[in-house]
Amino acid sequence: MNPIILGPLVTAGIAASLALLISLIDRVVNDYGEVSIDINGGKRMYKVRGGSALLGTLAAEGIFVPSACGGRGSCGACKVRVLSDVGPHLPTEIPYLTPQEIEQNVRLSCQIKLKKDIQLEMPEELFSVKKFKSTVTSMKDLTYDIKEVLFRLDEPKDIDFIAGQYVQIVVPPYGSVKESVQRAYSMSSRPLDKNHVELLVRLVPGGIATTFVHQQLKEGGKVELVGAFGDFRVRDTPAAMVCVAGGSGMAPFKSMFYDMRENNSFPEKEIWYFFGARTTKDMFYLDELRQLQKEWSRFHFIPALSEPKPEENWKGETGLITDVLEKYIKEKIGKDEGLEGYLCGSPGMINACINVMTRNGMEESKVYYDKFA
Repeated sequence: MNPIILGPLVTAGIAASLALLISLIDRVVNDYGEVSIDINGGKRMYKVRGGSALLGTLAAEGIFVPSACGGRGSCGACKVRVLSDVGPHLPTEIPYLTPQEIEQNVRLSCQIKLKKDIQLEMPEELFSVKKFKSTVTSMKDLTYDIKEVLFRLDEPKDIDFIAGQYVQIVVPPYGSVKESVQRAYSMSSRPLDKNHVELLVRLVPGGIATTFVHQQLKEGGKVELVGAFGDFRVRDTPAAMVCVAGGSGMAPFKSMFYDMRENNSFPEKEIWYFFGARTTKDMFYLDELRQLQKEWSRFHFIPALSEPKPEENWKGETGLITDVLEKYIKEKIGKDEGLEGYLCGSPGMINACINVMTRNGMEESKVYYDKFA
């Protein structure tokens, strides 16, 4: 045989043999056998095969810990408290944990490899989280970069959630994306509709999930959803809601407002909703929300443009949404029952709004938010 051909073949054979040997050694050396998982003092007990990451092992048992990155250790969402010894915190965990969490032995479940029996503490609500198979029944362009996507749940067929919560889309491999990933999106659908999930997805250049939704997903497409997660929700107090959003940050508020309207819940709350955009091409649901304001006396909708163009003939508020917010807090919003802040959007927008709210007398502990990563 030609030496030029023989060389690569020999190299490939050696590489294949080494890979097989490593695999066999891994099975023998890292065979941890059966291990037990004890959750919340024996409320949930599982016997599982050791050797895999805790996050994936729990998912296989039907317990879905939130993980926006799909278990790659890059989001810091999959936190659980470990009550038994599983070794020191890893360098991949520490950036996502506060000193208090480290002291309490909070860990990232995607970074813990099950090697022996383990005891965990986690919120009870995670036991009701499910993975849903769904079919896309509608896709609408709300703006040039935001789509409204409606999913019909196929199996299980219904979802219980609180307005303001989110689900994770399971994005399958496509194009140059070789592994399945998950990304979190707030639900804009009404909790009364248990058979559908509606999401507002803004296209982020280079975003794995947003590119999938905008360029790959079509009506009739099949998608898995995991949820519901999150504690962004309306608080049961008489304090006025001061809500601020921009772009797809509209989603949880749409769910909250229509849920409150349909159930007449929290009847003492006045609702002030500030929605900021650059120009009219970034605005959506204007007619719908203005109609809601006409029909619902305690709902006040204040859209604002930061860079309106003369030809747009914009008649609403102008300027940065933080400036508009501050003007209304000082001049128009009643404070007799107190104020609560509700924010959804980018970290920069949220931090700026918190500064406005706190310097105008709102307690930071009463500002709730859903911050996009």
